[in-house]
Amino acid sequence: MIGNSPALEASLKRFEGLYPETIELSLGRILRALDNLGRPQDRLPPVIHVAGTNGKGSTCAFMRAMAEAAGLSVHVFTSPHLVRFNERIRLAGDLVDDARLIGWLDRTFDAIGGGEITHFEATTAAAFLAFAEVRADLLILEVGLGGRFDATNVVDAPALSVITPVDFDHKAFLGSDLRSIAGEKAGIIKPGRPVLTAIQRKVCDEVIARKAAEVKAPLYRLKAHFIDVMPDDLSLIGEHQRGNAALAAMAMQLFGNSTRISQDAIFEGARRAQWPARMQRLKPGPVTAMAEGCEVWLDGGHNPHAARAIARHLKSLGGKTALVTAMLASKDAVGFFMPFRFLKPPVFTMPNAPGHRGADPRELAEAAHTAGLNAAPADSLAAAMQAAARTGADRILICGSLYLAGIVLGENGEAPL
Repeated sequence: MIGNSPALEASLKRFEGLYPETIELSLGRILRALDNLGRPQDRLPPVIHVAGTNGKGSTCAFMRAMAEAAGLSVHVFTSPHLVRFNERIRLAGDLVDDARLIGWLDRTFDAIGGGEITHFEATTAAAFLAFAEVRADLLILEVGLGGRFDATNVVDAPALSVITPVDFDHKAFLGSDLRSIAGEKAGIIKPGRPVLTAIQRKVCDEVIARKAAEVKAPLYRLKAHFIDVMPDDLSLIGEHQRGNAALAAMAMQLFGNSTRISQDAIFEGARRAQWPARMQRLKPGPVTAMAEGCEVWLDGGHNPHAARAIARHLKSLGGKTALVTAMLASKDAVGFFMPFRFLKPPVFTMPNAPGHRGADPRELAEAAHTAGLNAAPADSLAAAMQAAARTGADRILICGSLYLAGIVLGENGEAPL
């Protein structure tokens, strides 16, 4: 199984004793850490800041590929990682190496000086230090959770803010209605700095437009013809990826006013972007061997909006699909399963990755029953895969959790590069 090196794991564990007793949505802790580090957020390359509910990672992957096709050197910050922490920090095209990452983490630990800070805030501060000290033409910065109080939201003047489709997720932190959630996402909009939004539900578009007007930020909306002209042979699978590629293309055109990113580079990037655990067909390996004779696919989508996109793609494929699913206990499991009710895939639920408050497989199976699906719990990935294979399905889709996706990729020897 692939994972973090022991030395990196030890460096990351040093932050675990600094957790505040109660986590408040606030920028105070990371700003104090960054001040002690000499405010690296003020020394970054031009930043494209990306928030939204779904499609953030894919949009970032398309933007990176498009910018690199134009000859630009690109940093990228994303979360969570799937197999190794290094995946979160890409420096000028390459995943950060252990030696330099440990150095930046140790400097950040010293700067915090024993003060309270969350693990995400501390490691984000270390990432800013890395991005400030390694030269690049562009930093693509993905929000971790929400936007307004996310640890990444400390860049005062991004080159561009991008908001992908907004939907329900993280209700405990962001609110239980779309207006509240959209307000949190719109918190990345900065005074006088341009913002680009995907095609949104009316209520979300209204919230984003009002915030942009309040701070006099030029607002651009994704245009339908950008979706229509995207190449048919996109590197990422699913009709929903055309919208993500189009949003990335429009972002590159807006950013490229000064860097001249050509249409050829945009199309080349759309064809070669890589983003694991998004309708990814697994290669032969230990996981696929658990269900011999079946195609095995992997998708980390874990909320109703993502499930709708997955279900649409499965419908277009035809044939019979079985689902192997694990989720966090905090997720809307019934809402996740509902889009599959017309496809009627058999569902096999399993425990989530250790240490992440996973839903009980029996309760998850009951949620699938509530959504009108036949479901049965299993006590392991192997047991779930074998049960799914016995249904005679053409393919098995492992889905419901990015943490599960990470376990699968690690066990199958397919860690992101």
